[in-house]
Amino acid sequence: MPAPRRFRSLPLGFSLMFSTSLVSAATLLPEISISADTDRERDNPRVKDVSTATRTSTPVRYVPQAIDTVKTANVLDYGSNSLGKALEGIPNVSSGADTRFDSLRIRGFDASNDFYLDGVRDDSQYVRDLHNIERVEVLKGPAAVLYGRGSQGGIVNRVSKAPEHGRRSTLEVQGGSEDLRSLYADLSADLNDDISVRLNMGNQDNNSFRDGIDGNRQLFAPSMSWQLSPELNWLVQYEYSRYNRTPDRGIPGVGGRPADVGRSTTYGDTQRDFIDDRAQSLRSRLNYQLGDNWQLRHTLSLFKLDSEFDNTYLTGYIPSTQRVVRQRWQQDLNTRNLFNNLEAEGQVSTWGLDHTLLLGVEFGNQRRDPQLYTARAVNAGGQAVPTLDLNAPNRRLQHTGPMVASSYNHTVVDSRGVYLQDQIRLNDQWQLLAGLRFDQFEVQTQNRLRGISEKQNDNSTSPRLGVVYSPWQAHSFYASWSKTFSPVGGGLIGITPGAAGNTNETAPENTRQKEIGVKSDWLDDRLSTTLAVYELELYNRRTSDPDNPGITVLTGLQRSRGVELTAQGKLVGDWYVRGGVGLQDATIVKDNNGLAGNRVNNVARRNASLFLTWKPELGWYAETGLTLVGQRYADNQNTTVLPGYGRWDALVGLRTHDWDVRAALSNLTDKTYYSAATSAAQIQFGDPRSLVVTGTYSF
Repeated sequence: MPAPRRFRSLPLGFSLMFSTSLVSAATLLPEISISADTDRERDNPRVKDVSTATRTSTPVRYVPQAIDTVKTANVLDYGSNSLGKALEGIPNVSSGADTRFDSLRIRGFDASNDFYLDGVRDDSQYVRDLHNIERVEVLKGPAAVLYGRGSQGGIVNRVSKAPEHGRRSTLEVQGGSEDLRSLYADLSADLNDDISVRLNMGNQDNNSFRDGIDGNRQLFAPSMSWQLSPELNWLVQYEYSRYNRTPDRGIPGVGGRPADVGRSTTYGDTQRDFIDDRAQSLRSRLNYQLGDNWQLRHTLSLFKLDSEFDNTYLTGYIPSTQRVVRQRWQQDLNTRNLFNNLEAEGQVSTWGLDHTLLLGVEFGNQRRDPQLYTARAVNAGGQAVPTLDLNAPNRRLQHTGPMVASSYNHTVVDSRGVYLQDQIRLNDQWQLLAGLRFDQFEVQTQNRLRGISEKQNDNSTSPRLGVVYSPWQAHSFYASWSKTFSPVGGGLIGITPGAAGNTNETAPENTRQKEIGVKSDWLDDRLSTTLAVYELELYNRRTSDPDNPGITVLTGLQRSRGVELTAQGKLVGDWYVRGGVGLQDATIVKDNNGLAGNRVNNVARRNASLFLTWKPELGWYAETGLTLVGQRYADNQNTTVLPGYGRWDALVGLRTHDWDVRAALSNLTDKTYYSAATSAAQIQFGDPRSLVVTGTYSF
């Protein structure tokens, strides 16, 4: 295992775009031009047209499925640069992230492998940077009809910042609590009437309220939009991001609740532990206009992740001795994602009906190579990984024994998909959305320690049907039904060669959703709301045979039922609002492993948020908001409860034509709360009260 590598210098050459380690291709969504956005439109939290739900630019009102949008500027102003924090408070979305990688639950189902960047599958294990992201769109419910495997509860698509003709450049400096300090530049230029370029780059350093925890982020993201001819546009985007940090796995549960220890108490080896993620992506999209009604899109993307860690973390608690049990692991992970997509989108009319047709084919190749090492349980000197006292941990007690290879796998995934979608306008009141996708999925994993290999193949068809009824101009009622599939080895990419369950019941798990709702515009089309009611079922969940626990069967059932209400837009004058409330019951209904009847971990029965903003075009402005999350369980066994909480945040700022200075206070009441848990032994504290001051200069 290589020695820990701390902060390297940021690559300065654009030649990284052509690195020989990056040779791949992938899928992008059609670009939505925002070149006409004014500052006032950027102030408005509402987004009227989205592309994530249909892969075509479609008004939110005519999408027969709930979709939530978050502009990242609303999160970065508070000093947060994480997806979990960005989506906190969105109805029936909850964070399960720890220090290792992003993780979410949408409508009670794990969405850790359902991340996308401009429509490209981005399922690698790392923490994503938001500084090059314009907004985040969360599509609720199955989405396999357009995106393939996974997406049981929904998908999260990050829409990146693309070149905009005539856009001003900005420089931003930020400082705050826990030694937060950052400098970012968002630079734009029009080389001529046909070529626009943009460069996002910066650096962020921060410590933490947790003892011994710190981190450094780096970003370099150039992009170019070139109008090669009146019909042909080429968009090229490259991104390099690095996040080097000290891992923090939180605190254990004691007596069914989080341990009663100080918020600063940590149990890792903060002198030696590290996680270092280095992610690169190169994306290209050619858009060719075929007359007035048709266009072709050829999209390529390549992604590479190099991630290393050395992590000593808690895995349990011994009540009799009040000691925290720990393990030590090292990993060297390399992943590479390649996709290639061709889409044709067109407008046709037949028998008095208007159709928006989308036909696409997608090819993908993904590779994952993790090398994992673990501390030998007892070394030559007889010493295991030292346990720590719960209340007075001595983190100088390090593991000094040898590390031994635990696994060394090489996984290759090949996927192929073809899909057809038709958005049909029947008349002024009725619209239909129908779609169908066929996928072939192949995964092969080679265990290089044991010299064995195994392969799995799956085929699946994913349908989608929706109807929208608009009896009044400002209100649209909708109903939809959709289905998705999750094949063996399609999550973190890989299977375990020789495992007992590989010889039985290896068909994909399937999830189906029924949803009804109403989308409305109020106050002269200034405010939009969505009310949704749904039932989501994973009806052939993998579980063990009750008569032979070594055999896997597809007889389990996990169900989520819920109601969601969201609102975004302008109230009156310079007043804006964004927020929502979600109620859900996410339960493991059938299971042969003793989990039947339990609630799904990290999922609250209710959550909500409400932010009110007063923002004139120039001068002083202010914002305040509440985020509410109900009680959750830290584990599927329901042994440890995370109490519900409410957090109050506020912001005040002053802006002129060129300057914008703002100060944000998070957790004004300094509430102690727990943001997420990966198990009953690893519970994450929420941030205490913190102050962040940001200054932006535009030119």
